[in-house]
Amino acid sequence: MRLAIIGAVLLVAGAVAVATGILPWSEVGVLVERVAPIMGFVVGMTVVTELASEAGVFQWVAGRLRHWGRGRSVLLWLLLALFAVLSTIFLSLDTTAVLLTPVVVTVTRRAGLPVLPFALATVWLANTASLLLPVSNLTNLLAQHNLGGITPAQFAGLMWAPSIVAIVVPLLFIAVVFRGDLRKSYARIPVSRIKPDGGTSGAAGGPPADRVLLVGTAAVLAILLPALVSGIPLWISAGAAAGVLLILFAVRRPGVLNPKLVPWSLLLFTSGLFLVVEATRYVGLPELLGRFAGQGEGLGDLLRLAATGALGSNVVNNLPAYLLAEPLADSPLRTGALLIGVNAGPLIAPWASLATLLWHDRLARMNVLISWKGYAVFGLIVAPLTVVAAVAVLALTAGGTQ
Repeated sequence: MRLAIIGAVLLVAGAVAVATGILPWSEVGVLVERVAPIMGFVVGMTVVTELASEAGVFQWVAGRLRHWGRGRSVLLWLLLALFAVLSTIFLSLDTTAVLLTPVVVTVTRRAGLPVLPFALATVWLANTASLLLPVSNLTNLLAQHNLGGITPAQFAGLMWAPSIVAIVVPLLFIAVVFRGDLRKSYARIPVSRIKPDGGTSGAAGGPPADRVLLVGTAAVLAILLPALVSGIPLWISAGAAAGVLLILFAVRRPGVLNPKLVPWSLLLFTSGLFLVVEATRYVGLPELLGRFAGQGEGLGDLLRLAATGALGSNVVNNLPAYLLAEPLADSPLRTGALLIGVNAGPLIAPWASLATLLWHDRLARMNVLISWKGYAVFGLIVAPLTVVAAVAVLALTAGGTQ
């Protein structure tokens, strides 16, 4: 509700900008043409991931990961981290924050392990692992358009090295700080006792998962994931997958289908934000940012641009930070640096990314209390290390191929 209210205020502010001539009406049409496919993709993927969660796909995988952890905390942590990375890369950071966080908490609690190192890995990887593909983050989809509509493979060719670094650095930090917790062991459960919903036979919980829905949804995801990197327009792939799942659920579990599957608040918020940020371009704000962000493609200039994105993300939010600085990212290398700043930098302030807010909300609902002060202290260490290391690798790998 809070997000919807902010979105409504932003839409009104954007309408005022159009009415007063600050934002030319012709530019609104250009903006809609650019944003509509992105919003279509967001809606399609949200429906897919919500229905996948209802089918028990995430819970089923998490239950197997607990078994494969072989009773060792560090192995379970690495497996769940891998799950978070794959979820973020192929299904987006918000999917990881919203749907994977409850699964991670449930698995670690059932195993009798401390939640914090697992929860931190989930939210940090939701942000930092979102560099590899356009589908991983809304900022990436915007950047793909800014780069002339390059294919997902070309996008990955630019961002693969910094993406690896952005995943490894936070994990190394957690491995060092929480090394005591990660040395613990837990009771192993035979895979035959794991129910389709991710629980165990004899354990309290909800009704067993519908196996037809589980298998059918898993099959749709197995087809969707390669389609997302095939070059087919993303909104078409996501929309087709959502359509198939809607039909499947209409037959097997129609009660799940309701308007809440569509992320109305997010759509309202992003629509208003796009309008307002577009209007700020006509009052000279990008030029002001340009004084701090540099202009060249040397390591120093790339770090300045990435720092601008990271600082802007932690002051306002990573989406407006990207939109405001996008005019300064006038080459693939500079676009990559900006993406590192706005994707790997939002680890300090709670509002720096929507995924972080969603993650904390899910934890609070499960009575997992993590103070924002402690989160910010860790972030003040991890974010700069991650951004600097990733930009350095970007300059070394992509810079040499320019």
